[in-house]
Amino acid sequence: MNNNGDSVLNKIMASQKLEELAQLNVLEIINYLINNLNERERDVIRRRYGLVDGKKEILESIGKAHSLTRERVRQIEVSSIDKLAKMKDLDKIKRLKKIIIQIIEEHGGFMEKDYLFDVLVHFSTRGEGRREGEEAHQNSFDFLLSKILGDEFEVSAGNGKFKPFYKLSYAEISHLHDLIHELEQKISEKSEVLATHDMIDFIRDLESYANNNQKYSVAKNIDLSGMLKNRIYQENYGKINENKILYSLLRSAKNIEQNVFGHWGLAHWPEIRPKNINDKIYLILKNHGQNLHFAEIAQKINEIGFDKKKANIASIHNELILDKKYVLVGRGIYGLREWGLEKGTVADVIEEVLKTAAEPLSKDDIISRVLGKRIVKKTTIILALSNKNKFSRVGNKYSLAAVGAGELN
Repeated sequence: MNNNGDSVLNKIMASQKLEELAQLNVLEIINYLINNLNERERDVIRRRYGLVDGKKEILESIGKAHSLTRERVRQIEVSSIDKLAKMKDLDKIKRLKKIIIQIIEEHGGFMEKDYLFDVLVHFSTRGEGRREGEEAHQNSFDFLLSKILGDEFEVSAGNGKFKPFYKLSYAEISHLHDLIHELEQKISEKSEVLATHDMIDFIRDLESYANNNQKYSVAKNIDLSGMLKNRIYQENYGKINENKILYSLLRSAKNIEQNVFGHWGLAHWPEIRPKNINDKIYLILKNHGQNLHFAEIAQKINEIGFDKKKANIASIHNELILDKKYVLVGRGIYGLREWGLEKGTVADVIEEVLKTAAEPLSKDDIISRVLGKRIVKKTTIILALSNKNKFSRVGNKYSLAAVGAGELN
């Protein structure tokens, strides 16, 4: 009976939180707050912190707009913020503060600055904000957290382990420092990139996690599925929602990053942060898991836009030709040697298979052995076997054709 009551109560609380999130619109709250200032004060604050178009202005440009000195604009800025800070107990501000605290609490009491703003902006724009609109929402949250609600939140410029982050003033996060330290070591030892759901399981197996297991048990009422959508890869939404603290830890780690295909590893790894065109080629082939024509590789690099540098088809072809980790498997088509590929056409691979076997093989046996060396369709292998100049069939088995047999036939 008690369990039933707890379940109903939890559902009611979750519903209330989701309703509060649905009402979150920081631009409305900012306008509500700064309407308590006079016209000039409002304009100074809006321009200085980019609260309208997302573009922050320097003191000089604001001064020119109002025919004021730089120092006078600064004085107006300081006095205006002082006025606004005294209004932080207004109902709308209190409700906003409560929502932000709930979000940060579900992430363990701290969140990397950009990640926190990603979450807040997503709910503030209902997930439909345009890029410039998102910047105004982000600047508004930054202004409120750093200038108006400073007593409730602490902002850190980051350190050797963490990027800049916001923390609830009462939150204790020393256990996260221990966890991130061990995580970096273990990732380095594993030397392998992992998808988010695998990385979360990896963290849960660490000693530092087991030692503080109870500290990772928090409410799980906020659904992040909408903001995690990506055009290139799909995250395991359920896993992240159930492990927000660990996901938040990954997002805040200075030396751990996620690549464009959703895999995590050490930030300096080429597979995470590709440094040149060769690294990009490798990432494209590995994550598509199939042979590609060099022109298609160039197209995919440009579609993803790793660093906004346009890929040159000729340069890509040269890299593929010169680097032994790539294998030419057809006219202009390349794959990775680590897949077990061998250079040459499918017919060349069949020929090598038969030479190695030193005996006739069935069609199914040949197909199985070729697929172990080359990522191709079965029909391609069957078509290659029909080449009488290279292969002869006796019953249901194939062998290499005798030299000159093709001309005699």
